[in-house]
Amino acid sequence: MMTALLFLILAPVGGGLLLGVDRVITARMQGRVGPPLLQPFYDVAKLLNKTARTVNPLQEPLLIGHLGFMLVAGAMMVGGGDLLLTAFLVALAALFLVLAAGCADSPFGATAAERELIVMLASEPLLILLLAGVCKVSGQTTYAGVMASPHILILALPGVFLAFVFIVTMKLRKSPFDVSVSHHAHQELVKGLTTDLSGRLLAYVEVAHWVESMVLLALLMLFFNGHVVIGLAVAAGVYLLEILVDNATARVRWAWLLGSSWAVTLLLGGGNVLAVFLVGG
Repeated sequence: MMTALLFLILAPVGGGLLLGVDRVITARMQGRVGPPLLQPFYDVAKLLNKTARTVNPLQEPLLIGHLGFMLVAGAMMVGGGDLLLTAFLVALAALFLVLAAGCADSPFGATAAERELIVMLASEPLLILLLAGVCKVSGQTTYAGVMASPHILILALPGVFLAFVFIVTMKLRKSPFDVSVSHHAHQELVKGLTTDLSGRLLAYVEVAHWVESMVLLALLMLFFNGHVVIGLAVAAGVYLLEILVDNATARVRWAWLLGSSWAVTLLLGGGNVLAVFLVGG
């Protein structure tokens, strides 16, 4: 219970700082001075003080659900809940965001909602495969149990790890897979899923993204169970790689996104998990 409570408090703080580091590094890569480290917190505070213009009365409860389920998923993950249930809660949180964008009766929101469903179709199967392989190798179904397992997961699941790094790009909404929402100016849907959101409504989405980022990095650390320092270093390295890819690539079409993700899922993730089950059997 205490671990879950700490996650609810620290995850938004850690996620906000992570985004601040992201923006500072991105600015340096682009030859800009960039914003201060705490700029994401300033932005959310400003959004909370602005008047929200609600396009549809269903938007706010849906967005509160989006943030709430993301927080519950992370708290349940570190608090001893089942890892597969955590994956389903993350997917449910994403679905709430899709519904909030789709109910705005806007062509931008509707198109972005359809694209986000494609992103979910591309990324969620790999997440389930990842957790199935993790549970099989470790013999545990909880985060703490996997971290305490004597079996080092990266040695048994290198393909799943590489596939998950690929999928993290989609979940973090980084280029080239930022088809539904983007923080870059090249997005033809303006801000995609969040085009029709303002004020506290947009703040809900931002904080939920911070929490999701922390959940993804925590899942990356599972592969280095028993070696927390190495896991933290690898998670930091993966995030730096995501920033580099984000600034060095152009957005792809949704068909390429879906095809490439399923190819990686089946070849690297599926093949690795199948080998684990065959050897284990």
